[in-house]
Amino acid sequence: MTQPTFTLTVRPDQIGVISMDVAGESMNVLKAAFADEIKSLLSDIKNNKDIKGLVIISGKPDSFIAGADISMLDGCTTAQQAEDIGRMGQLVFNQLEALAIPLVAAIHGPCLGGGLELALACHARVATTDNKTVLGLPEVQLGLLPGSGGTQRLPRLVGIQKALDMILTGKQLRAAQAKKIGLVDAVVPKSILLEAAVQLALKGKPAARDVKLNFVGKVLEKTPFGRAIVFSQAEKQTLAKTQGNYPAPLKILKAIKAGVDGGFNKGLDVEAKAFGELCMTSESKALRSLFFATTQMKKETGAGDVQPRKVHKAAILGGGLMGGGIANVTATKAGVPVRIKDISQQGISNAMKYSYSLLEKKLRKRFITKTEVQKQMSLLTGTTDYSGFHDVDLVVEAVFEDLNLKQQMVADIEANCSEHTVFASNTSSLPIGQIAAKAARPENVIGLHYFSPVDKMPLVEVIAHDKTCAETIATTVAFARKQGKTPIVVKDGAGFYVNRILALYMNEAANILLEGEPVEALDKALVKFGFPVGPITLLDEVGIDVGAKISPILLKELGERFTAPAAFDRLLADGRKGRKTEKGFYLYGAKAKGKKQVDASVYSVLGLNPAAKLSGDQIALRCVVQMLNEAVRCLEEGIISSARDGDIGAIFGIGFPPFLGGPFRYIDQMGAATLVAHLRSFESRFGARFAPSKLLLEKAEQNTTFY
Repeated sequence: MTQPTFTLTVRPDQIGVISMDVAGESMNVLKAAFADEIKSLLSDIKNNKDIKGLVIISGKPDSFIAGADISMLDGCTTAQQAEDIGRMGQLVFNQLEALAIPLVAAIHGPCLGGGLELALACHARVATTDNKTVLGLPEVQLGLLPGSGGTQRLPRLVGIQKALDMILTGKQLRAAQAKKIGLVDAVVPKSILLEAAVQLALKGKPAARDVKLNFVGKVLEKTPFGRAIVFSQAEKQTLAKTQGNYPAPLKILKAIKAGVDGGFNKGLDVEAKAFGELCMTSESKALRSLFFATTQMKKETGAGDVQPRKVHKAAILGGGLMGGGIANVTATKAGVPVRIKDISQQGISNAMKYSYSLLEKKLRKRFITKTEVQKQMSLLTGTTDYSGFHDVDLVVEAVFEDLNLKQQMVADIEANCSEHTVFASNTSSLPIGQIAAKAARPENVIGLHYFSPVDKMPLVEVIAHDKTCAETIATTVAFARKQGKTPIVVKDGAGFYVNRILALYMNEAANILLEGEPVEALDKALVKFGFPVGPITLLDEVGIDVGAKISPILLKELGERFTAPAAFDRLLADGRKGRKTEKGFYLYGAKAKGKKQVDASVYSVLGLNPAAKLSGDQIALRCVVQMLNEAVRCLEEGIISSARDGDIGAIFGIGFPPFLGGPFRYIDQMGAATLVAHLRSFESRFGARFAPSKLLLEKAEQNTTFY
């Protein structure tokens, strides 16, 4: 007999406690199969006249309900099937809401998606103060909308504007924030959660209450004219943010508006239809595949069955921006003590300051307490020599790109640390094999390439050279994951994977610029395509000098197609390094006057008279096909082990449009033969740098896909 997911226990005070515990799952997820079980449970409750009230709580230690089981949707072949799933959820939650006795949700841990929709159908909600407790409707991040009443109940509870903010972004709120906006009724320590919920249930069904709104809020939300402004502004902002590439936000707006204008049932109807339609879109399918891929990766060590060594203590070499960022995520996310070594006290102080400033921000927003700030800062210590390194399990080197210096660092670590200490280099371009060339223990040397800013960028590349042992790989992957990162294991080679595919994309953008296309036309075209920023903005952000340093390495190791436009030397000669020197392609500081403006003087430095000749689509295509072709070449050469890793690397590392699913899913969508035709057309006009890779030609000839 299968174990029931929902169990009902009636207490002596006549409050029924419904406990939810999905067998075989670490977190509770809602499945369509539960509908019958809930109906039967509700029938028992209605027949039991002794029950005065109900509390629903999780049987899991650290999760309320993390959402609905997304895999249900992959079984749907039509929009109608997906719509039916949404309608079934709506029906069940309507039945919960219609109970004559009070129903209180006792929330500890993630309460997300379908979990929050269930909590919204309850008559009251109590949440714990624990950091693990977060509430949100993240469906938009999967190209969907909340399909079981979320678009209708949330605006009625917290107001239209706050609901739009939550549903359109998918943001998650801590319990205190949820209480502030009226989403939960009480916030209590975990130890008294059940009792607090029971007390609420004993008070009976709460009377309907008005949404807390200030004067402006009332004008905007309580009048037809005001609501028209709210929805019009929300649509305008949504289109500016998504560039029209994501269909879900507009359908969310439509469903919420339908409910506000036409009533609850009308809103539910529009919500269910939209849910079904969105499930079938290529955008949602791509975003869901990304979700499954990252979930699957979390279960892998990166080295087959080999288990990682535990990292009890870490060290960082270099207190610069990267070193400070790596030290911060090691202490605050991984909770591992960090020893920061720098040649000067100033460098150590800068790294410490960096962590403190990030923690202070969290403190101001009340995400953490003073005690937690002190606790996390106490994990950071500094030194100008190698004292305190004898018991370090893993060292991350974050000094500037100089091969001799990095080799010296390897020798120093081998002399001052134990035999098992892993040496991880945060190089962005130097092959790891060269860094390990003089090592006594090359098996311990590995690449760990972070992206800037470290506290925000989710990806790290774990780079194994041909002598790196499996335990070192597994240890480094586990360490990166503890830091809150998504690691992909890549083979050693110049530029590794992410910078390699990015370099050709950036070079092509530079070539188009030197043909006379305006800077803003280039950036606009690629943002419209779906990248978070355009290539020229990115060059300013990363630093024109950094690009100039990496280019020769890639050219030497990978050949002529990586030749960077020579004109860029003129920019450096003119002192243009980008944002860090407030002098690049764009204006910064006082000159910018608070707006994003091109520095027109850059054209005279490059000897150009800009004039837009190409369409946005033409610009985007020419840059993107370079990236796609190089990604396939990386798979062909074994730099990445799978199309999945290539897609995750491109999305999380350089912001490749998530709604396209990554380079490989995008190629599958467009067809390899179509991509080859584009490349051949450009090759005939611009030369060999557009020559299709061997694997891509094979895919086109055989009409096969990567997935």
